[in-house]
Amino acid sequence: MPNLEEAIRERAYHLWIADGRPEDKADIYWLNAQHEILTTSVESLASSATAADTIATKPTKRAKAARSRKTKTPAA
Repeated sequence: MPNLEEAIRERAYHLWIADGRPEDKADIYWLNAQHEILTTSVESLASSATAADTIATKPTKRAKAARSRKTKTPAA
């Protein structure tokens, strides 16, 4: 997220508006917004990491190893 503080500020503002604009509770809205955004970010990173791990550990087809054939030389 490019600007975490701005995202938290905006979310806190929306929470405050939705709650009827009560006075003297800015810290509560800030902390709630911070919790929401950080939780969402962590969950997003975790799901991305899980997806990447799944892709990385997915079995791949192996190329058949070339078999070396020994040629028999006729005994002289």
